[in-house]
Amino acid sequence: MPFVLDASVAATWAFEDENHPDAALAPARIRSDAARVPSLWWFELRNALLVNERRGRLTEAGTAAFPRDLGRLAVSIDRSPDETGVLTLARRHRLTVHDAACLELAQREGLSLASLDGALRDAATASGVPLLGA
Repeated sequence: MPFVLDASVAATWAFEDENHPDAALAPARIRSDAARVPSLWWFELRNALLVNERRGRLTEAGTAAFPRDLGRLAVSIDRSPDETGVLTLARRHRLTVHDAACLELAQREGLSLASLDGALRDAATASGVPLLGA
């Protein structure tokens, strides 16, 4: 069954020193099931890569190559979010718009959520959205 993939999980795959059990589950799931992401996801992911490039954890070539490599996986972009629902969730749970978009997508499509973000995980639990690996 598809699941919603937060950028916090995908970003860890770019770093050999990152070892999160929940993040480790997602690649295997993507091979068997598609991951769904909000339309902001690629920008959020690239921002995380660029920040880490500036910190010296990635090279410019690594920042460019990672999204290309990730693009080979079954990642499906949601292009029809419920914008009012996203803002409602962001306000209710004090989330960023990107995190609220992940939560809204998971709720709307009845999917589990893969995230390492504590606030988003708490909001998902409070909203009855199952967490991948939980």
